[in-house]
Amino acid sequence: MNPNGKQVAVVIGATSKWQSNGRNTLLAHGRTLDDSGLPLGARWGVGGAIAQKFAREGFFVVLTTRNQANASALAQAIGEQGGECTIVELDLVSQESISDAFATIRREAGDPDVLIYNAGYLEGRELPPDKELLEHVPVEIFDTAEHISSRGPFLVAREVLPAMRQKGRGSFFFSNNANSLRGRKRMTGQSLYYPRVMMRTLAQVLTEEYSEYGVHVANVVIDGLIDSPGTRALPIAQKRPDIIMNPVKIAEAFYYLHTQDRSCWTHELQLTPFSTRPSY
Repeated sequence: MNPNGKQVAVVIGATSKWQSNGRNTLLAHGRTLDDSGLPLGARWGVGGAIAQKFAREGFFVVLTTRNQANASALAQAIGEQGGECTIVELDLVSQESISDAFATIRREAGDPDVLIYNAGYLEGRELPPDKELLEHVPVEIFDTAEHISSRGPFLVAREVLPAMRQKGRGSFFFSNNANSLRGRKRMTGQSLYYPRVMMRTLAQVLTEEYSEYGVHVANVVIDGLIDSPGTRALPIAQKRPDIIMNPVKIAEAFYYLHTQDRSCWTHELQLTPFSTRPSY
């Protein structure tokens, strides 16, 4: 499946919950949206933009998603741009699914040279205004947030870091958000995001453990509203288009990290629109 022996870039969460038929889009707008007027770089959020960027740079890209159909249009777009990719189903809640997915990746594509952990979730958004406090949050919602934010990346790291360590090179990047910087109250309509603090902590631990072996680990704080079909249609985005972040430019930041000289690696990068104050 990777007959030309290209370097392998794996994007965990290559699709977006805000794409035209994504879960957040359906929750916020009640219907699938028409994305034909959007540039290809914005149709699948950050994951799709990263996948397209690395494919254009000559990588064989592995798109992971819970359901293959979610990424079929993205895979078609990459192919039409002259890139090569494959779709592998992966459910971060299941250790068996993660193990099986990476066995498939190693067999059909090869050991990853780059891994971008871009998994997202929406658990918590559906809770009503009178259920903001922790005492009202179902354990199942917390479990999912913890699976995606800390247990999932821990298991993924175990799958890919040994080979990177043995080769003496590789990149492992986390796509994170401003809630990873400090614990904040969950407001109505928001996901249960404070477990992402653990994702940032894991990135710091892996930096200390694996940098000396030539593995570049970085936590990327995407501090704002990312352009996609579902977010572009939100009232706040319609009113203030200057707060929307271009996923193509976010993808370029990830590629920049991968191409940094090892004498001056960046281990945390925060991206914020010019019109808003950075989160701290």
